[in-house]
Amino acid sequence: MFFEICRIIYDKLFYKEETHKIIGVCMEVHKRLGKGFLEIVYKDAIEYECKSRMYEYECEKEFD
Repeated sequence: MFFEICRIIYDKLFYKEETHKIIGVCMEVHKRLGKGFLEIVYKDAIEYECKSRMYEYECEKEFD
């Protein structure tokens, strides 16, 4: 049931490819680091992983 709900939500996303990439980066960071670190450690790890995959991104972008 849970996975069916996730699939329904995923199917309604506008940016499926981008979402898939972001989740992949986050899962890789979590797999390598686990839990218990400060937010800055995860931010830096996500930034490093994005660079290693050559993804275009903006770090801590401000919204108007």
